[in-house]
Amino acid sequence: MQAADTPRIPVVADADLGPAEVVAAIQQRRGGSLLNLDRMLLNSPAYAVGWNGFLGAVRNKLSLDARLRELAICTVAVLTRADYEYGQHAPEFLDAGGSQAQLDALQHIDSAIANQILFTDAERATLALTTEMTLQVQVSERCFAALRKVLPDPQQQVELVGVIAAYNMVARFLEALQVQPEQIVE
Repeated sequence: MQAADTPRIPVVADADLGPAEVVAAIQQRRGGSLLNLDRMLLNSPAYAVGWNGFLGAVRNKLSLDARLRELAICTVAVLTRADYEYGQHAPEFLDAGGSQAQLDALQHIDSAIANQILFTDAERATLALTTEMTLQVQVSERCFAALRKVLPDPQQQVELVGVIAAYNMVARFLEALQVQPEQIVE
């Protein structure tokens, strides 16, 4: 994965972002700070409002296990070569109980899907679904039947499909606009 050196749309200084209530709502969801993704979104306040509400629900209001959610997001990031997305969510996956070995295995997705040692049945079904949705769009009946077997609750099936779809949108937004990762301040 390799990102461009500069975003396609210049970043606006935080002091110049607005409207203030939109910025405040995003900062509240983020714990007080903005990401470069947010700064890019704020070029369209209406879009930023919708994004903040939608992705806030996807990240914080679903019944889906956080580990499966973050595994799906990291897989989307690897498959779409979205470095920014991967950089934001790999730590979230680890915090949710995933391992570095699992993250490393995502670089060879077909092997990861088959790996019964590193991944549970639910995780392998998540990997397969994420791969089909991201690369093919259409999902085979075989793939969805495997998901139903390990995740029988329709609510969680819908939520997992929604997470994968949402983070494909995020990856495409980030990559099309070449949003840059945050600078690490030490």
